[in-house]
Amino acid sequence: MSTGTNRMMDEFARLMTDAAGAAQGVRREVETAFQAQAERFLNSMDLVRREEFDVVREMAIKARDENDALKARLDALEAKLSASNS
Repeated sequence: MSTGTNRMMDEFARLMTDAAGAAQGVRREVETAFQAQAERFLNSMDLVRREEFDVVREMAIKARDENDALKARLDALEAKLSASNS
C-alpha cells in the first residue's frame, strides 16, 4: 500500500509541477499581450520617449544659450554704434 501512496504522491507532485509551468507560461503570455497593448495605446497618443525628450531639451538649452550670447554681442555693437554716432 505504501508503494501505491508514493506513486500517487509522485504523480500529484508531477501534476503540480506541470501546472506551475503552465501557469508561468500563461503569465508570460498575458504580460506580453499587455505590454504590446500598452505600447499600441501609448503610440496612438503621440507621446515621445524620454530619450527623445531629453535630446530636444538639450538642443533647446543650447539654442537659448546661443541666443543669449548673440543678444549680448548685438547689444554691445549697438552701444558701440550709438557711441560713435554721438
